[in-house]
Amino acid sequence: MTDETPDRPEKRLAKGGEERRRFLRSVAVGSAVVGASLVGLLQHKLALAAPRLRPPGAIDEEAFLAACIKCGQCVQVCPIEAIELADLNDGLSNGTPYIVARDQACDFSCDATQCILACPTGALSHLIDKKEQVKMGVAALARPDACLARQGKGWKGAARGGAFDGVLRWSEVDRWKAQPVKGHAYDLELCDLCVQTCPIEDAIALEPLSADPNDKRRTPVVKSACVGCGVCEMMCPVEPVAIEVKVTTIGRDPARKSA
Repeated sequence: MTDETPDRPEKRLAKGGEERRRFLRSVAVGSAVVGASLVGLLQHKLALAAPRLRPPGAIDEEAFLAACIKCGQCVQVCPIEAIELADLNDGLSNGTPYIVARDQACDFSCDATQCILACPTGALSHLIDKKEQVKMGVAALARPDACLARQGKGWKGAARGGAFDGVLRWSEVDRWKAQPVKGHAYDLELCDLCVQTCPIEDAIALEPLSADPNDKRRTPVVKSACVGCGVCEMMCPVEPVAIEVKVTTIGRDPARKSA
């Protein structure tokens, strides 16, 4: 005869119910973790699908996102306040620096070194010491029909009108200090603002649209020297803008180029 008393039915049911609850809790927790991971991955992929224009010297996007500690030092030192920090809508890019060229392009008023020198991690490569080495993107004629030069038209007045708050450095006015764009008026027989305000030598030019010598129409042609700073996009006087910067996400790391 044994001293052990068999579990009563109600005790076995209670034990089974507790095990079932533990299992369901584990499933719920696991699903939450997987869901959060998938959301993070989706946000990361979305960030890469619609990349931001990064400050001068930014290394390739994947490495940039890993290296940037979101300290905001580049924002603090930018003399023309061109750099902003991304918000929560940017997923894993939240807190990282970017530039909206149409609102305020990088005109290299500091010769492209202040934000780079301020970066403590190398997310903005310290191998760059002059603006011509930068590769933020490349300008492209996004809306050819909107381009005034292609229509044979000129431009008179401020490039973006009196309400625009952007600034630009004109070396002939002040070597170091950028001036308000709205305070600089033009009177152009043929619009060439994208060419004459570009801070990089031989990055963009106007070329004939046809072989007819009497045809004054010209088209902007972007050259290999273009670094994607966005000044042409900022200074284009038409809406919607005719020329835009296409963001580069790979091939902008000078360390890889020299390897």
